[in-house]
Amino acid sequence: MLAFAYILVTVIVALEVPLAINLDKRAQAEVETQNLLSAQTIAEMVGAEGMTPALQKFVYRKFAHTENGRVIVILPNGKLIADSTGPTFLGQDYATADRPELGRVLATHAPWAQTRFSNTLNQEIMVAAAPIIDEGSFVGVVRLSKSMADVQEQVRRTIIGLIVIGFAGLAAGLVIAFALAGSFSRPLTRLAAAARRLGGGDLSARAGPTAGAREIVELGGSFDEMAGRLEATVKAQREFVANASHQLRTPLTGMKLRLESAIDATADEEVRRQLEAADKEVDRLADIVERLLVMARRIEEGGPAEIDLGEATSRAVERWGERASRLGATITATGEGGRALGEEGDLDQILDNLIDNAISHAPGPIVIETGRRDGRMFVAVEDRGPGIPREERHRVTDRFFRGKGAPPGGSGLGLAIVRDLAEKWGGSVAVDAPAEGKGTRVEVRLRATS
Repeated sequence: MLAFAYILVTVIVALEVPLAINLDKRAQAEVETQNLLSAQTIAEMVGAEGMTPALQKFVYRKFAHTENGRVIVILPNGKLIADSTGPTFLGQDYATADRPELGRVLATHAPWAQTRFSNTLNQEIMVAAAPIIDEGSFVGVVRLSKSMADVQEQVRRTIIGLIVIGFAGLAAGLVIAFALAGSFSRPLTRLAAAARRLGGGDLSARAGPTAGAREIVELGGSFDEMAGRLEATVKAQREFVANASHQLRTPLTGMKLRLESAIDATADEEVRRQLEAADKEVDRLADIVERLLVMARRIEEGGPAEIDLGEATSRAVERWGERASRLGATITATGEGGRALGEEGDLDQILDNLIDNAISHAPGPIVIETGRRDGRMFVAVEDRGPGIPREERHRVTDRFFRGKGAPPGGSGLGLAIVRDLAEKWGGSVAVDAPAEGKGTRVEVRLRATS
């Protein structure tokens, strides 16, 4: 809207400034033409009267009351012979440098008009001079001079009127612009609000019936149609993942029971080894199914609860201590703890995934750190493994992403689930390295309770 006002002002100024300049020039040209015609008419009258001493009385009688004007008559030698203001200056030389119009007509015997500044009157004047011809002979010059004050006042009033009209046009334009902007902005604001809700995860967000220009109405309809298709697609995807995961649990459970029974019943070591390997693969598949179920879980309505990072860390150490020891890893907890906003089960799942990754890919010392930084709470799991290449760190939280140097096994879902659970409560995940090629630090940042 402000840009439109600037454009409107620019257009008005661009139109009115040249118009005002042309108006001033036009008024000046008209006055020059009128004065020149008047001077020529007076010259004919003076020529008919005769260049005698009695001419002063004639000029005074005829032109003494000329409005804002003065008529003088000079001889070819420049001497003043008649003056409508009186005989005071008769006989003086008037063809001086201060009166160039007289010198021009004396030299050219041709009429001349101009606007100039009068040092005597200290103002702008319009002068018109015409030759006096008597029976074909040049006998003198008539000069008619008038003040430009009245003309300039009229021009000033006209320009003021143009300015008033311009501001009235500006005000009218702004009123119309506000009305048009409102008709455009209101439906666009509704569309923007619906887009924000949709982007925030509310798949039921719709713009609804949209008024305004045809293009905006079509945009609103297209948006709602897109949102409907997106909701249906996401719903179908979630239902598929959830249903598939649930359906897979039963045969996986049966398969595991059969394998365990077969392991207990066989006496052949090679068969036992193959069955135990198959049992581990079933466990890995069951783990993938469980993670798919976590990813398919919808965010429940309502705000987050308060969770204690220190307590969650202690539970994680207790859950994973024995397994870590068997695989040659140690888990220690450090930091000041604190309370954050989230869900206890989600934080447990986050820690489980991070510790599982650390034990599987970098067995050795594992440190769980908690604390507060930059107004947010954090929980970080740090290992001393080979680390993640810098160019891959921004992608390790993508679903199903596996780096070039990743060991066999794994689904590529662990860190993706960590990111989803953190973002569910307004948090974030940062992947870094304590030193290049010397370990990995995954830090989950959550909103603090206060």
